[in-house]
Amino acid sequence: TGAVTRRWALPADVFGEGLAAPDTRLIVLTWRSGTAFVLDRSTLGPGPVLRYDGEGWGLCDDGTTLIQSDGTALLTRRDRRTFAPLGTITVRDGTVPVTRLNELECVGGAVYANVWQRSDVARIDPATGAVTAWIDASALVPAPARADPDAVLNGIAHDPADGTFLLTGKRWDVLYRVRFEP
Repeated sequence: TGAVTRRWALPADVFGEGLAAPDTRLIVLTWRSGTAFVLDRSTLGPGPVLRYDGEGWGLCDDGTTLIQSDGTALLTRRDRRTFAPLGTITVRDGTVPVTRLNELECVGGAVYANVWQRSDVARIDPATGAVTAWIDASALVPAPARADPDAVLNGIAHDPADGTFLLTGKRWDVLYRVRFEP
């Protein structure tokens, strides 16, 4: 229904970005403060605050590790418990690095990433960093948003109940439920 059932507010001095939901927790990245907030998934009660270097753009859980984007072409694998970095991989389309990797979603052994200021979603092989498909979401950009350069595709989530993806954007007043097809 979209009704709010629980609410938690970030501190006013930080900007929230990516979010992953490993086990019973939510981990909320911040853009530039190098801080990730851990919340209880059921109650939104606060847990430990995690620190990291660089920017936080997107975060997903592949069931074994967390994968984080920072606005570059790098994806960083992180330990699910400690948030310690375990290694990085460069995302490439052929030989060209794909920069501005933003929000992430781990699904079926792939990482889906929207690319900041584009209407595309990249499907990435997390073992090699290769882009294995591009999803063109340009038809979803609402008409009023087309004139606003900041109203871009900026959110992706997966609903395992029916295999669909939810896509939205900055300054969009709509959320689309879509199915990616070959």
